[in-house]
Amino acid sequence: MDNKETIQYEVIRSSRKTVAIQIKPDGRVVVRAPKRVSMAYIKSFVNSKFDWIIKHREKMLSANEDNPYADLTEDELDWLVKEAKRVIPERVAMYAGLVGVTYGRITIRKQKSRWGSCSSKGNLNFNCLLMLTPLEVIDSIVVHELCHRLEMNHSRKFYEHVYRVYPDYDRWDRWLKENGRKLLNNF
Repeated sequence: MDNKETIQYEVIRSSRKTVAIQIKPDGRVVVRAPKRVSMAYIKSFVNSKFDWIIKHREKMLSANEDNPYADLTEDELDWLVKEAKRVIPERVAMYAGLVGVTYGRITIRKQKSRWGSCSSKGNLNFNCLLMLTPLEVIDSIVVHELCHRLEMNHSRKFYEHVYRVYPDYDRWDRWLKENGRKLLNNF
């Protein structure tokens, strides 16, 4: 491998269709792969992504060093949950009418990887760490999840609903992509 260091990685197999590489906040490399893909293919795939892995692992570790939100205490997380239970249901109620949908239960959680989700029954889950973001980010996530009541996918039609209700969605989605990892690294 041309004097390149060997990358240590963990393989997680599932019923997925593609191979993907994930860099964990602590710098660990996880390869998610379909059950039937050979280890030889996985090794070749990892080797082909060597430069990308090194770049993103360094970026992740650097972000952890500069993270002003690192290591929130349990009391601080509990406060975020309480605040989210106050703020987010108000935002959901406001946007549900604009989207034109109903919804079920709203749950606030301390989550490591997701900002929100919508079940097929219309129950909505939101990450308490949203309280560390601008209100526009919260609104973009709320609209995103409510639009799943119309389309349970990320199709063009789904995003047409999102942009109809929240035209600035791309701006705040980009903010979350640029800043969200630091927030999620609190767990």
